[in-house]
Amino acid sequence: MWQAEVRVDLDAIRDNVARLRAGTSAELMAVVKGDGYGHGMIPSARAALDAGADWLGVCTLDEALTLRRAGITVPVLAWLLAPGLPLHEAVAADVDLGAGSLGLLHEIIAAAQRAARPARVHLKIDTGLSRGGATPQDWPALVEAAAKAQSDGTVEIVGGWSHFVYADALGHPTIDRQLSVFHDALELAARAGVRPRYRHIANSAATLTRPDSHFDLVRPGLAVYGLSPVPGETFGLRAAMTARARVMLTKRVPAGAGVSYGHTYVTDRETTLAVVPLGYADGIPRHASNIGPIQLAGRVRRIAGRVCMDQVVVDCGDDPVTEGEIATLFGSGAHGEPTADDWAAALDTINYEVVTRFGSPRVPRVYDGERT
Repeated sequence: MWQAEVRVDLDAIRDNVARLRAGTSAELMAVVKGDGYGHGMIPSARAALDAGADWLGVCTLDEALTLRRAGITVPVLAWLLAPGLPLHEAVAADVDLGAGSLGLLHEIIAAAQRAARPARVHLKIDTGLSRGGATPQDWPALVEAAAKAQSDGTVEIVGGWSHFVYADALGHPTIDRQLSVFHDALELAARAGVRPRYRHIANSAATLTRPDSHFDLVRPGLAVYGLSPVPGETFGLRAAMTARARVMLTKRVPAGAGVSYGHTYVTDRETTLAVVPLGYADGIPRHASNIGPIQLAGRVRRIAGRVCMDQVVVDCGDDPVTEGEIATLFGSGAHGEPTADDWAAALDTINYEVVTRFGSPRVPRVYDGERT
């Protein structure tokens, strides 16, 4: 008997990837960073590959090497690389590396020399996010250094890429501005003799809404897991994650009973309280206090009082509720339960944050649709 669990529907991931794959002529990179957006990196990666994903994308070196240790051999790109990492291990494992600065490029060159094989590199241009990548002013020097390294045999320039600022806001002017900067950067690289096989900028939102940004490779992340990057649009995607727990305890309390720490919730009548064994150590944000939706005893209710480290309380009024009954925080919505979007709206955040929080070892993931 389980107490709390996160269920992940791998068939939903397969269906989502197949839908995304059918919508583009480009190759598809399923992004599985952040432990597969909280869904489990290895099972999610395998489900995505089952459905036709060509590449996998991660942030960290460790994530990339974990995929390789699991026996996954498809192209993998890792792009969040701090100075001083053992990049020779990535080169030896045939992991592609993102490079957006001369300093990182020089480390990759050194790693290639140590591994005694060329490093596969994707040069990143900052088209306006002001985060990773070379600015347009620094881009020519990065391209020149990478071209020299390629001629020396230490680097293979596989890709040129960037990242959108605001592709989830349809028609936002930053989208076209960034595409213009990206085109200019690629043209400058071409004049220097650098013509990467893979040009990529499209995230989930652009994969779904901007076919002119697909180039040679698209990089959906959130949409792989069935969550929409565009508020109010579903695109036929199916959410893969359900978070739920069994009621630990029920009790009748009188009107005027304070509930949980600080008594920020006080009952206005005699009522039944249900204690659910999930808290902020498990992924429920503390600021979900008094607002987080939970389906229990046939209705969607709100957390009553403060979220604790290990538990929350739900006010069920006079509705019958029993110990051991299932309380569902969020799921696909197919059975009337809240969705990750509902939680995001309640918390004034994004659905990405809701699902990626659920990675606690105390809440096991259970997979539906596993294949041997």
